[in-house]
Amino acid sequence: MLRRRLVTISALSLAWSLLVATFPLGLAATFGIGLVRRRRFVETRMFVFVFVYTTLELIGLARAFAIGLSSAGPERSARYVALQAWWANALFGVARALLDLKLHVEGDDAVAHGPLILALRHASLADSLLPAVLVTRPHGIALRYVLKKELLVDPCLDVVGHRLPNHFVDRARPTEADLRAIAALATDLGPHDGTILYPEGTRFTPSKKARALAELAARGSAQLESAQALRHTLPPRTGGLFAMIDAAPDVDVVFGSHVGFEGFATFADLLSGDMVGRELRVVFWRVPAAEIPRERSEREAWLARQWRRVDDVVAKTTSRT
Repeated sequence: MLRRRLVTISALSLAWSLLVATFPLGLAATFGIGLVRRRRFVETRMFVFVFVYTTLELIGLARAFAIGLSSAGPERSARYVALQAWWANALFGVARALLDLKLHVEGDDAVAHGPLILALRHASLADSLLPAVLVTRPHGIALRYVLKKELLVDPCLDVVGHRLPNHFVDRARPTEADLRAIAALATDLGPHDGTILYPEGTRFTPSKKARALAELAARGSAQLESAQALRHTLPPRTGGLFAMIDAAPDVDVVFGSHVGFEGFATFADLLSGDMVGRELRVVFWRVPAAEIPRERSEREAWLARQWRRVDDVVAKTTSRT
C-alpha cells in the first residue's frame, strides 16, 4: 500500500505541476485542435477537466490528512464521509458544467432513507460517483462501497476509501474472504447507512456478454435463458449481493439503472465529443426486504426479474433517442 501511494501520489503531483506550468499553452493548443476537428471543443473541455480533477485530488488528500490529525472516532468517520461526498459532487459538477450534461433522476424517494442495499448498473468510471452524488449528499446516507481494486490508482479513493468501511475486490479472482468482507459491510446498518455494489462486475460489451453466457451454459445455470434476453447489461453476479442480503435480511434492496454514462467508458469516448450536451437518466426502485425470497432458486429468479427491469430502462430510453 505504501509503495503504491508513493507512486500514485508522486505521479499526481507531477501531473498537476506540469498542467499548471503549461496551462496557457494547453488551452491555446486544445482550442486550436478544436477549431480543426469541430467537435464542440471537447479537447479544451477535457484539458480543463483533467486540470480540475488533479487539483481536486490534491485538495482531497490535504483535507484527508487534516481530518486524520484533528479528529477521532465517529467524528472522524463522519468527516471522511463528508469529504468523500464533497469530492464526488465537485468532480461530477465540473463534468456536468464542462460537458453541458442534463441529469434526470426518477425514483429519488427510493434512496431517501436507510438502511438500504443499492445494486447499480455498471457502464463506466462515472458510476463510482453516482451514489455519493444522488444518495449520500442529498439524503445523508453513509454508503459502504464494494469497488474494483483497479480504482486504487486514484489516490483519493485509495486513502479515504481505506479509512471507511469499504472493500476493494479483485474482480478476476474473488475469494471466500472477499464474500465475507462484503457481507460484513451489510451488518449493523442504521437508518442513515447503506451499501453499494455493482452486480455486473464490469461494464457491458458484446464480447463480455458472450463470455458470461458461456460460463452460465458451462455450469448448466437455470438463469441462462433470462441472461440471454438481456440486451444492454451483463447478467448479475449473485455472490456479493446475496451475501449482503443474507447478512442483512431485514434491509430493503434498491436497484438502479441509468442511461447516458456509456460515453464515460474510455478516454477515447470522451474525446469523440459525443458526451457534450448529453442527457443522463437515472432510475431507482426499492424492493422491501419482506418481498425478497429466502430460498436460493427463488431468489435467483427474483434477481433475474429485477435485472431485466434494469435492462429494460436502458432499452426503452435508447429506443427513444
